This record gives sequence, C-alpha cells and structure tokens, in this order.
Amino acid sequence: MMKKKIKQDSSYLSVFEPTVTLKDKMSVLSALNKKYISGTSPIIREFENRLENQFSSNKAVAVSNGSVALDLAFQLLDLNENDEVVLPSFTIISCLAAVVRSKAKPIFCDVDSNSWNMTLQNVKDVITKNTKAILMVHTYGLTAEAKAIKEFCEDNNLLLIEDAAEAHGQTVDDQLCGTFGDIATLSFYANKHMTTGEGGALLINDEMYYEKALKMRNLDFDNSRRFQHDNFYWNYRLSGLQAALGISQISSIEKTIEKKIKQASIYNNILAESEKLQIPLISNQGSRNHYWVYGVILKSKSRDELSNYLHNEGIQTRNFFWPLHMQNVLKEEFKPKDSLQVSESLGRQGLYIPMGAHLSKQDQIRIARKLLTFVDG
Repeated sequence: MMKKKIKQDSSYLSVFEPTVTLKDKMSVLSALNKKYISGTSPIIREFENRLENQFSSNKAVAVSNGSVALDLAFQLLDLNENDEVVLPSFTIISCLAAVVRSKAKPIFCDVDSNSWNMTLQNVKDVITKNTKAILMVHTYGLTAEAKAIKEFCEDNNLLLIEDAAEAHGQTVDDQLCGTFGDIATLSFYANKHMTTGEGGALLINDEMYYEKALKMRNLDFDNSRRFQHDNFYWNYRLSGLQAALGISQISSIEKTIEKKIKQASIYNNILAESEKLQIPLISNQGSRNHYWVYGVILKSKSRDELSNYLHNEGIQTRNFFWPLHMQNVLKEEFKPKDSLQVSESLGRQGLYIPMGAHLSKQDQIRIARKLLTFVDG
C-alpha cells in the first residue's frame, strides 16, 4: 500500500512535540544574558547539581546526548574482547554500539511479552562464565526487573549499567530508576519527559569513575597542565544554553508524567475494547507505567498497513525498535544461534501512536477510533 502525500500542517497529529514553556524560554534567555553559552560555563555544574539532588547521586556528568552517555559508561569499565555484556535485543542501537565500541562481546537476551522489558530470567538464560556486565534498559515507560537484576549482579560480582533514558522520573517500589546501576545513563532528547533538545548525563557513585568521566568528556584537559594530554578523549560537553533549558524543564517532570498517565487512560478505555490489539500494561513489578510512548501490538493484521492507513488519516506513527540481533551492521560472530521470539515479534508487529501535551482529548479519541476501525473492520 502506497502512502499518500499528506501536507503535515497543524492538523497532522505527530507522534510527539516537545513542550517549551515561557519559563523555559526565560531560563535560556537568562543564560544568554550572562553569556553562559559554552560547555564550560558554571551553569553546567548547576544543572548537574539539580540532577544529583533528584537522584541522590554522588555525582552527575552532563554530556551532549544519551548515546554518548552510554559510550562513556562502557569506556569507564575497561572491558576487553573476552568480556561479555548481556543486553536486551529489544532496544535502541546506541546500546549495542556502546558495547561494541568498548571491545566487549554483546550477548542478547529476549524480553517479557507483556512488559516488553528484560527480566532476571531473560538474563539468566544467556549468562556465561565470561559475563562481566549487564546493561539493564527500561523500555517505553515500564521498567526492567530492576531490583532482582541488581541483587543478582551484586551476588555474582557483575557490573550493572542502567539505561534510564526512557524512565526519567520512573520508580520501582519508590526507588528512582537511575539509582540501581553502578553507572546510570539518561537522555534529554526532545521526546523525553524533560529535554535539553539534545543532551544526556551519567549518574556515578564511584569517585574514580567520576574523575575519569570528567576528563573523557573534555578532551583529557587538565587545568594544571593545560594542552598537555595523556589520552585521545572526546568533546562530549553539553552547552550552557542546553543546561539552562534543562534546569527549567527538570522542575516540571512530574507534571509531564502525570499528563501522560491521564492521556494513556483515554487510550486504554477505548482500545481495551479490541481483542485484536495488545496495549501496554498499566503497571508491572512495583512500577506504574509512565507511558514514555503509547505502544500497541497487532495480533493479526499488518502493522505496516495500519501505519499507512493512519498516515493517510493525518496521524503519525512510529514502528517499534527493530531487534539488535537482526541489525545488518552486526557481525555474524555476535548473532545468537537461537531466535529471540518476543523481540522479533515486537519488532514486526508493534508501533506507537501520538502522545503529549500537543494533543487534545478529542484528538486522542479520534486516533483511537481510527485505529479500531482498521483493526476490527
């Protein structure tokens, strides 16, 4: 089915739009007036302090994006080609890239068919004597089995990296996501619960890792002997203007999450009518769904045909992650021998529909009704 060309004007319902308030604009303007523009401005530390206060973390390191945060997290571990890292196949390519660039071997686990997240059993299914670290990823607004995986890592002397990019503000039994890992990473991309446009951060409780991360994000500069370097590191700095936006946005994150939960209830009430759809769990493993996105899985009809149909009705969708173990870029030696059935099914049949403050209740009802017309028609 060919997609019609739709003029994407104000009537086209996009999957997301960032929310930028007058308060946000004033914060950025204030930074401009103070000339806090660069990645070495004092406002960077102010933003990091806000993150440390939110997460009760010893140290936060702000960086240019969430993918960079993952890269730095794995570079800090000093892994080698004999070390294995377990990660879910159903997640963003940045996770795989960070593991591969660290020289470690990625070992893919499947995810739970209901929560779409990794469980402790998924980890146990693939762990070996060469496993050195687990990359625990929270996906689409629900969480991995964080408490069980953390306890397992502690009992087996495994490092735990926690990707909380899609779970900022999320909790498991009142413990914030981002506080379970030895190192945690965040993303502040435009579609996250809070944004700096681009941007990310590491949350670190180890002083040695923290000091090294500061050097790694800043070309190995040392103020005591400036322009003398011992390592080829990177410029991964966040700008002062981005930090100013982050300082304003972080104070509104709970309001943003509550808005999304209310929006999800509208979709749930309508879409639960259909037996031909799987909709997200409302809660799981002591965690309430924060609906970073609102995903649906088609049990019979074609996901791609639904996407085309909704596009022609002026409604944008996005496909679910394509499993990492099926990526063209992956070397054959890293591909698992057995299929990961849940991840593969999600990749083929899942998509998410518009969510965010740009939608009215009437918009959501229209989206849900159009979706049901296709699925049940």
